[in-house]
Amino acid sequence: MRLKEKTALITGGNSGIGLATAKLFVAEGARVVITGRNRQALEAAAKELGPNGLALAADATDIAASEAAIKQGAEKFGKLDIVFANAGIAGGTPLGSATPEVFEQVIGTNLTGVFFTVQSALPYLNDNASIILNGSVISVLGIPGYSAYGAAKAGVRAMARIMASELSPRGIRVNVVAPGAIHTPMWGPATATPEAEKAFEKRIALSTPLGRLGETDHVAKTVLFLASDDSAHVQGQEIFVDGGAVASPSGAPIYRG
Repeated sequence: MRLKEKTALITGGNSGIGLATAKLFVAEGARVVITGRNRQALEAAAKELGPNGLALAADATDIAASEAAIKQGAEKFGKLDIVFANAGIAGGTPLGSATPEVFEQVIGTNLTGVFFTVQSALPYLNDNASIILNGSVISVLGIPGYSAYGAAKAGVRAMARIMASELSPRGIRVNVVAPGAIHTPMWGPATATPEAEKAFEKRIALSTPLGRLGETDHVAKTVLFLASDDSAHVQGQEIFVDGGAVASPSGAPIYRG
């Protein structure tokens, strides 16, 4: 039980990586507060998590709602030992056709929302707590059409280092987990039908050295490492969970003879 008696907050904890992490945290002994926008998904997640889970409706871009949810969670389960700022949205912003509305929405959720999640949690954070921010390979891969998303995630990695400097006097650690292509509902049309999903998986597999998409548990277990005392001396770091896409792109199947 690596998180026994610990209390965690996970934003966007009602599906995908957030829910996989919440379930793993509960299994490891933690009390877990999850937030999200979709009430139906929150109710389903709450049933999966059981009595050590608390699901609260709060949009990551709504600072007042986030503050209220964090306060409610701390009142029920005690002060926080772990924050996983995971909530995020996809959104294309291709040069020539991007709209200010989509651009601002992507930045607002994936960067501004992450900052204010941490700031809102601060009064309820124990010393020596662990904060994990959700980054992305898109911050470094130069994928066409994703300027806002890539900029937001690059901002997250820079912000984590600054937060680590600010919070080190309290022993609070701040690190980033940066997923590559992972099986989640976030892909939308690319995985909307079995045929589309198969084509998408084949394309990703060809460009990933390990030759496959990642699973939500691959990310959740990395977040668990960063949340637990196993990473007690890891500070201001970014761990890519991407099958080698960033570090060793030339090892991908597409380049093999």
